[in-house]
Amino acid sequence: MEGPIPSKISWGAVPSGVVVLTDRRLVGADGLERVVAGAVAGGVRWVVLREKDLPRAERAALAAGLRAILADVGGTLIVAGPDPLGGDAVHLPAAGPYPPPRLPLVGRSCHDQTELNRLTTEHYATVSPVHLTRTKPGYGPPLGTEGLRRLTEVSRVPTLALGGVETPEQVTACVQAGAVGVAVLGALMRAQDPTETAATLTSAYVEAVTPVLTQTRHGVTRSPRVGLRPTVPTQGSSLTARSGHGRPQPPTATKDRPQPPTQEGT
Repeated sequence: MEGPIPSKISWGAVPSGVVVLTDRRLVGADGLERVVAGAVAGGVRWVVLREKDLPRAERAALAAGLRAILADVGGTLIVAGPDPLGGDAVHLPAAGPYPPPRLPLVGRSCHDQTELNRLTTEHYATVSPVHLTRTKPGYGPPLGTEGLRRLTEVSRVPTLALGGVETPEQVTACVQAGAVGVAVLGALMRAQDPTETAATLTSAYVEAVTPVLTQTRHGVTRSPRVGLRPTVPTQGSSLTARSGHGRPQPPTATKDRPQPPTQEGT
């Protein structure tokens, strides 16, 4: 079933920056909240809860714990699958369900233009795989940054780059290709220091979207870096994280903006 895609999208109401995807198998069930808390301390404001193999009750309890971590910084938890687990933000697979549920925030995984064209009332999409990934070996072929650029240009909703994004240079390239952010799993789930790694990747994103000061004969002007959308926020959240329900909110205050790390994480 097809329907109209909203003609105007509030960029502050969709995931941007560094978005964390969870995988407890890489950190252990007891370590997932620790890793997410570390990533949040490093500047992350959006987390996608996967763990779809867990019983609903266990998954709902995990969602509540992650929402509590995100609430203190105005962050948002998005739940993979159609069940928001008491919240109001979900991320759906390319295969369905269609039509998407009527919720304040709905994302969809896409891998080609056909899947992007199938979107109806979704608010954003992930585009993958941009690079080869250790999480899903053999999944591809990878789009590369040029493939990402082509899909981002034809997408009618904001896109997140997903798949094998692990370095600051890759974050910069994805944003320059038009993505409003990057969805990261392995680089943070496997990190020895999630806070440092998140801060490094987030700083690369902030630098990529910060307008460049250009000296002209008429004075200093501000212009966005090549290929970027200057209206993309660097921080903030659209939904109330603790309760899982809320209305779109403006980006969080400037004081929440992460500071450049003192040492690069990997």
